Amino acid sequence: MTEKVAVLLGGHSAEREVSLRSGTAVLNALLDSGVDAFGFDPKLQPLTELVSSGANKVFIVLHGRGGEDGSMQGALQTLGLAYTGSGVLGSALAMDKIRCKRLFQAQNLATAPFAVVHSEDTDFAQLLADLGGKVMVKPANEGSSIGMSAASNVAELEQAIKTALVYDNEILVERWISGREFTVSIVNNQVLPIIEMRTPRDFYDYEAKYQANSTEYLCPAPISAEQTELMQQCALQAFQAVGASGWGRVDLMMDSAGQHYLLEVNTVPGMTEKSLVPMAAKAAGMSFQQLVVAILSQTDAHSAHQTEQQR
Repeated sequence: MTEKVAVLLGGHSAEREVSLRSGTAVLNALLDSGVDAFGFDPKLQPLTELVSSGANKVFIVLHGRGGEDGSMQGALQTLGLAYTGSGVLGSALAMDKIRCKRLFQAQNLATAPFAVVHSEDTDFAQLLADLGGKVMVKPANEGSSIGMSAASNVAELEQAIKTALVYDNEILVERWISGREFTVSIVNNQVLPIIEMRTPRDFYDYEAKYQANSTEYLCPAPISAEQTELMQQCALQAFQAVGASGWGRVDLMMDSAGQHYLLEVNTVPGMTEKSLVPMAAKAAGMSFQQLVVAILSQTDAHSAHQTEQQR
C-alpha cells in the first residue's frame, strides 16, 4: 500500500497556535523527505474526511485537549488509521497532571507534594501552610504552561486558582521547588540528551517558552554524568509508568541539594525546528527531517500492536 500521511494540526485547544506552527514544520519536513503528506485541521474539517482523503497514516501534532488527551487517538483507532505517538490510555493519563502525579507516587518516583482543588471555596491559608508557603498552581489538563501561576500568599493563591479554574474544574497545587528546570526527550525508546532551560522569569511559563528572547537552552545540560544517568532513567520510568509510547518529553526540576522531581509527561510536545525535542535530537546527531521520519516510522509498530489487540 502506498503511504499517504495526514498531518493533524491546529485543532480546538488553547494551544492551537503552537500546534499550527509545529504541524507546518512537520509537514514541510515530511514533504522534503519525499513522503506523500498533507495538512489536516480538525477544527476546519470533519474527521471523517480523513477516510475519504486516502490517508493511511496520521502524524498527530495537535497539542492539548482533543489531540493529546486520548480522544483523537480513540477516534483514529475506530477509523482504522495508524497514528504516531502514545495510544489512548497513555495519552489520557499523561495529559492529566493529577493522575500522573499519583502514578509517579505509586512507582516511588520523586515528585513534589501536592493537593487537588475543585473550587474557590478552599482554605487558602491552610493549603499554603501545608505545602511550604509557596506553590505552583496548574489546571489538570492544559499544556504549554497555560493557566499556570505561582503563589506565595493567600491573595495570590486565590487569584491563581481563579485563573486555573477558567481552564479546568480540577486544579493541581504543588509545593514550589526552587532550582533548575530540565527536560528529557524520548524517541522510539531512545533517551536523548537532556536540556536545561534557564529563564529570568519566575518560572518557565508560556512567555518564556514562546515569546521571550531571554530564555537560555543548554544541551547537553551541564550536570554530572551520574546526575544525567539518574535523570534520564527517571524520565524513562515516568514515561513508561503512564503508558506513553513512541515519542514524548518528560519535564523535571532539580533542587539545590541535587534532588530531582518529576513535573509532567508530554506525549505531543512542540515540533517547530526550535522546539525542545528537535533540539535534543540535534544534540544526538539527528536532523529535524530525520527526527520526523523516525517518529512516523513508529506508526507501523503501533498499528501492528493495535491490530493484535483487536483480534
